[in-house]
Amino acid sequence: MKKQTTEGEGNKGRSNEGSKSINMKNRNWKPKEKKKMRGLSLEAFANAKSGCYNPSTIKKQREFYKNAKYVKKYKKSIKQQSQQNEVSTAIRPYEDDKKTEDGREMDMEKKKKRKKNSLTLRQLYEKKHEEEVKKRREREAIIQAKKEEREKAQARRKATRENMLKKTRSGQPVMKYRIEHILESLQDATRNGDGKTH
Repeated sequence: MKKQTTEGEGNKGRSNEGSKSINMKNRNWKPKEKKKMRGLSLEAFANAKSGCYNPSTIKKQREFYKNAKYVKKYKKSIKQQSQQNEVSTAIRPYEDDKKTEDGREMDMEKKKKRKKNSLTLRQLYEKKHEEEVKKRREREAIIQAKKEEREKAQARRKATRENMLKKTRSGQPVMKYRIEHILESLQDATRNGDGKTH
């Protein structure tokens, strides 16, 4: 025979199933790792316990080290500058040997060199400018020639079109111009065909 379940028994079965799932979750649960807190340094710990801990002294020490760093950089830059000056003074005596007894003569020579350089530069500039002008004129001439050819071709096309559209009194097209056009196209084809080998 069938077992009759009471409402209470049915609920018990359901609650047991729920508790099983919770137990399964508890088995798989692992404790989360705690974040490690960074501790105080020994000096900070010792100073914190003693009565002589003073944050202002720490601040002063930081400033002292910062200033020492800047002083070191400054001395290093001065040293580099002095080395550069020594190199330039070593070169100067050699230049002094080149000078003549009278400083004016040297200046005149420099002026002459400058004039020569300026003349050569001016000549180079003028040559380049002339070449550019020539190129521009050639380009303009080519463009103008192409433009004239285009205009002539358009005039020819217009004339042939007018001739092709001419009609007799009765409205028939004039065959004279059409036949001439056909002959011209045949002659062009034979001229082009002579140059080519088939």
